[in-house]
Amino acid sequence: MARRVVAIDLDSGMVDLARARITAAGVTNCVFVVGGAYDLAEFVRRPVDLVLIANTFHGVPDKTRLARAVAAVLKPGSRFVVVNWHRRPREETTILGQPRGPKTEMRMTPADVAAAVAPAGLRPKRVVELLPYHYAAILEKATT
Repeated sequence: MARRVVAIDLDSGMVDLARARITAAGVTNCVFVVGGAYDLAEFVRRPVDLVLIANTFHGVPDKTRLARAVAAVLKPGSRFVVVNWHRRPREETTILGQPRGPKTEMRMTPADVAAAVAPAGLRPKRVVELLPYHYAAILEKATT
C-alpha cells in the first residue's frame, strides 16, 4: 500500500516546482498544498506517521506553536523530523564557493530544537548527521 504524502509550503512557486518534479518522476501519492504549517490539521485530516520539515525550522517565528500543530496530527509514538543547518558560522558552510544557509545567529543546535518542541510533548529520539552541513533531529510523540 502506497503511503500518502502531503507537501505544504507558503510559497506557491515552490509547491508548483515540487509538483512538477514529483510528477516528472512518476510519483502519484502526493498531495500539494499552498498554506501555512501552523494550520497543519486543516490539511491533514487523519493522524500521520511522520512530519518532516527541512531547512526552515530556524526561521519559524513561533516554533512551539508549530510543534503543537505537528503533535496534534501525529499518531502516538510517531516522529517529527527537523533537518537543520549545524550551528556553524555561515562563512564555513559553502557550496560552490559561496556561503549558504541561514544567518549564523538563526542556526540551531539539536538541543535548541528539542527545547523548542518539548512543550508540545515531543521528545528527542536521536540525531543523525547529514554531511557536510546538516543534521536531522528526530523527535517522538509520547505513546500515552
